[in-house]
Amino acid sequence: MPDIVNPETRSRMMSGIRGANTKPEMAIRRGLHKRGFRYRLHAKNLPGKPDLVLPKYKAVIFVAGCFWHSHDCYLFKLPDTRRDFWQEKLTGNQKRDADVRERLLNFGWRYLTVWECALRGREKLGETETLDRIVKWLKSEERVGEIRGITCQ
Repeated sequence: MPDIVNPETRSRMMSGIRGANTKPEMAIRRGLHKRGFRYRLHAKNLPGKPDLVLPKYKAVIFVAGCFWHSHDCYLFKLPDTRRDFWQEKLTGNQKRDADVRERLLNFGWRYLTVWECALRGREKLGETETLDRIVKWLKSEERVGEIRGITCQ
């Protein structure tokens, strides 16, 4: 199926997609701050520049978009156009994610991945439930955590 917009329009649309300060990330930041948690943002000294860094808990949080990180949920669908390009791009993202997480663990950091589907779409957990799970994980001793939408559990 051909693209419904011309290449210039598609390029402009794609360049507007944010890598930081996304709506799901902002919701988590606001919610954690209201609950008394303090954090740093996008620490350049850590692998992968995590979205939130909580040094007190030796923990980082990644808020991952389901499309960009090829999450196995209903929000992800490989595009029909330029499939080879997208497959290579998204596979590269997954490999980089795995490398970043391994390096964080080797440096003694814990990490939590909060997937977009936990906060958006028909199968979302919702903001309150997602924040409750984040807080529970932060207070635990678990080294790795993941929060997903309802049917992605």
